[in-house]
Amino acid sequence: MASGSATVGNGADGAGRQVVTRFAPSPTGFLHIGGARTALFNWLFARHHGGKALLRIEDTDKARSTDAAIDAIIDGLDWLGIDFDGEPVFQSRRADRHAEVAHKLLVGGHAYKCFATAEELEAMRAEQRANKKPLRYDGRWRDRDPAEAPEGAPYVVRLKTPTDGETTIEDAVQGAVTVRNVEIDDYILLRSDGTPTYMLAVVVDDHDMGVTHVIRGDDHLNNAFRQLPIYRAMQDIEGGWEEPVYAHIPLIHGADGAKLSKRHGAMGVDAYRDELGLLPEAVANYLLRLGWGHGDQEIFTRDEAVALFDLPAVGKSPSRFDFKKLANMNGLYMRDADDARLADLAAPRIAALVPQFDPVRHRDLLIAAMPSLKARAKNLDELAAGALFLFRGRPLPLDEKAAALLTDEARALLADIHAELNDAPQWLAEPLEERMKAMAEARELGLGKLAQPLRAALTGQATSPGIFDVLVLLGRDESLARIAAQASGVAAAGAPANL
Repeated sequence: MASGSATVGNGADGAGRQVVTRFAPSPTGFLHIGGARTALFNWLFARHHGGKALLRIEDTDKARSTDAAIDAIIDGLDWLGIDFDGEPVFQSRRADRHAEVAHKLLVGGHAYKCFATAEELEAMRAEQRANKKPLRYDGRWRDRDPAEAPEGAPYVVRLKTPTDGETTIEDAVQGAVTVRNVEIDDYILLRSDGTPTYMLAVVVDDHDMGVTHVIRGDDHLNNAFRQLPIYRAMQDIEGGWEEPVYAHIPLIHGADGAKLSKRHGAMGVDAYRDELGLLPEAVANYLLRLGWGHGDQEIFTRDEAVALFDLPAVGKSPSRFDFKKLANMNGLYMRDADDARLADLAAPRIAALVPQFDPVRHRDLLIAAMPSLKARAKNLDELAAGALFLFRGRPLPLDEKAAALLTDEARALLADIHAELNDAPQWLAEPLEERMKAMAEARELGLGKLAQPLRAALTGQATSPGIFDVLVLLGRDESLARIAAQASGVAAAGAPANL
C-alpha cells in the first residue's frame, strides 16, 4: 500500500464506545510476518472507525525478552508505516496493578488460594493420563478453608471459573463459538512468588487501556474463553469492566497448507526489507490481501485500505503465503515508485558490489537510469544488479551469455558500429536508434544482429535496459571506449568516464 493515512467513521463502535485496538507482541524474537499482519489489521480497523490503535509490549518473560527484539519489532512496524497512538505500554511495568486485580478477585470470592504442591499436581496429572482424561486442575482447593494448609505454606491464586452451562462468543470473524464451561479449569492468576500470569495481565491491560476490540490470531481463540470470566467477575465486583469484541483471524499457512514456519521461509519483517529487498508498501498490500478482500481489487493505496477495511470481509479460512505473488506485487510497486527514492534504496547494494561507486557523486546518474532499470526489476537486489554496468570500471567483466555473443563476426560488426556512432552529431536515444536502424538496413540485417553484440560490449550482459537508453546513460566517451575495447578483442584498462 502506498504511504499516507486517513480516518473514516466517528470513532465509536456499535455500543457507542470509542474504538480502541491493540497490538501486543512478545519481544522474544523478530516481528514475524503473521504478527505484522495482525498489527496491520488492528491499525486499519482503528483508523477506519476513527479510533485509536495502541501498542503493548508483553515483556513479562524476562528470560527471553530482549531490548534488541523490542527495537526490531518497533523498527519493523515503522518500516511498514504502522504508527500507534501514544507511547508503548510495557506489560512488565504493570505487575503491581495485575496483582491488585487478583487480590480484588480473591476478596470478592471469585478467586481462591491453592496450596497444592508440585508433587500433588504431578500425581493428579499422572492419574488423569492413566484414565485418559483431559489434563486440567481438579479444583481441590476451590472450596477448602485456607486454614487447612500448613502455616506459611506457599500458594497460588486461582480464578473460580464457571462450572455449569456454556459460554458463547460472538466472534467478529469466526461467528458464534461455544465452549462448555466445565472444559475451562481454575487457572492460575498469581504464581507462588506473587507474579501475575499471562491470562491475568492481558485482561487487566486490555481493560485499563480501554481496548474495545481484540483482533488477534485464531490460535488465541481458546484464551478468550479463559479471559472472559475475569471481565465478568470484575464487573460483578466493581462494574465498568465491559467485555471487548473478539475477532480471531485465521493464521497464515505455507504453500503446502501447513502453518507458516521457518521451513517455508518465514522470516522477520526486517528480512523482507534487508534480505529480499522489498518495498514496505508492497509487503503491507500483500499482507492486507492475506485473509481480507474487496472484490477482485488487488492493489490498494493506504487511504483506500483505511476506507474499505472492516472485519466482516476477513475470511474464516487460513491464507497461503505465496512468495512469487509477493515478488510480482513488489515489482508493480517498484515501477510506480519515485526514482530518487529507489536510487537511494539501491545505492548501498550497488556500493557493496562496485567499490568505485560513490552514492553521492553518482546519484544523479542512478536516478536518470531508474525509469529503464525499475521496469525490469522485482526487488532492490535486481534493481542494483541491473545498474552495475553503469559504474563498473574497464576491463568490463562479461557474463557467460555476453561472452558467447562476442564472436569474431560480432567483433567485426562492433568495429563498424563504433565508426558509425563516432560520427553521430547528437548523443540522444532517438537519433542513435535511427542511425543504427539505417546501418542494419544497409547491411540487410535485423536490428537485433547489431544490438546483441552492442549490448554485450556496453553492459557485459546479454540482457539490459533498452540499448539506446544504455548508450545515453553511459555517455558518448564511455560508450565508444567500451565498444572499441570489445571490437579489438582487448578489454581496455582504465576507469569509465562516469567514474
